[in-house]
Amino acid sequence: MRQKAGRTEGGRALPFFAAVGVMLLLTFYAHGVVLGLALLAAGPFPAVQTAFSLSRKETAAPEKTAPQAAPETGQAAGQEPDASSAPEEPAVPESAGIENYLVPLLDDAAKPENAGRVIEKSYPQGSGEKYVSCGAGSIKNNTRVPAAEVAAEIENPLPFAVEWNSPDPQVLVMHTHATEDYRMSAGFWFTPGDGSRSTDRAVNMCAVGRVMADTLNAAGLNTLHDETLNDYPSYTGSYANSRAVVEQYLAQYPSIKIVLDVHRDAIETEAGARMAPVCTVNGRQAAQVMIICGSDNGTTAKLPNWRQNLRFAAAWERAMEESFPGFTRPVLLSYRFYNQDLTTGSLLIEIGGHGNNLNEALYAGQLAAEGLIRALR
Repeated sequence: MRQKAGRTEGGRALPFFAAVGVMLLLTFYAHGVVLGLALLAAGPFPAVQTAFSLSRKETAAPEKTAPQAAPETGQAAGQEPDASSAPEEPAVPESAGIENYLVPLLDDAAKPENAGRVIEKSYPQGSGEKYVSCGAGSIKNNTRVPAAEVAAEIENPLPFAVEWNSPDPQVLVMHTHATEDYRMSAGFWFTPGDGSRSTDRAVNMCAVGRVMADTLNAAGLNTLHDETLNDYPSYTGSYANSRAVVEQYLAQYPSIKIVLDVHRDAIETEAGARMAPVCTVNGRQAAQVMIICGSDNGTTAKLPNWRQNLRFAAAWERAMEESFPGFTRPVLLSYRFYNQDLTTGSLLIEIGGHGNNLNEALYAGQLAAEGLIRALR
């Protein structure tokens, strides 16, 4: 009824004020509209969601230099610590507090008749001609690069330096295969479909990434966490999706030095039993982790700066294994791409496998983040 009255009584005034309103609206939202339309024409759907969210955040709070909220498809966990009270050397947080993230697991009373079998195993560090020593850890060299050359490269310093207690993001935690999840049983069994894929961010890779981001932020390393489901609804094209998402973050936050693509592994026996890589740290069982570093083969994997990523992988591997003996599996150096050309601090890390339960993975995420803090100090 108000619209009708306005058109009758406003006469010529209404078109004038409407035109002014449209002009103001277009001016205020021009950046977001242009970006959104461009991505709708050229980008994958997850990237479009992230771009719109980043644009809205930028226009809503232009005075902020540190992120306060995540893209709508994810969750940014940035902080603005008081620089005047910041310690000269960042403290390494203790593992206490993991209880705040742990979830209830199913006991044997819930075990169905068709449950699958889980086998726990602690994978050792490697030895032999394929393996290069890396402090207390090791690197499995699946490339044609001579072992001596790899050994010499990992002695070089990191190709980047992070800024502690900075208002600007330094690290991005994200997930190409975000829907990967873990089993929810406390015993050595899993139900069909358990530990496969889920869009529930409380139980899939996003839950592990959240622990990692929180731990890094608590230590003064400004970290963003993107929870875009790059592998949903289609698994095909997930790396193209995640690449577009990461590129948007790097464009908006050029301060980012490190991009961590957090996954989980899947190891099975021929009989269908699931392997659970495990270790014990400070009396609590954790999933073992494995870093994957790509290498350039000149064709399918074009990574001209792979050596810089390898230095980072070696530093992280050393720190984790020296701090938590038995926690890591050997770093895998192989002819793989994984979008690791985007920064000289781009790595993929497998947090356990589909044989591990969620709590083991959550604890492993915290330990991996603590190891990263030590590596970057």
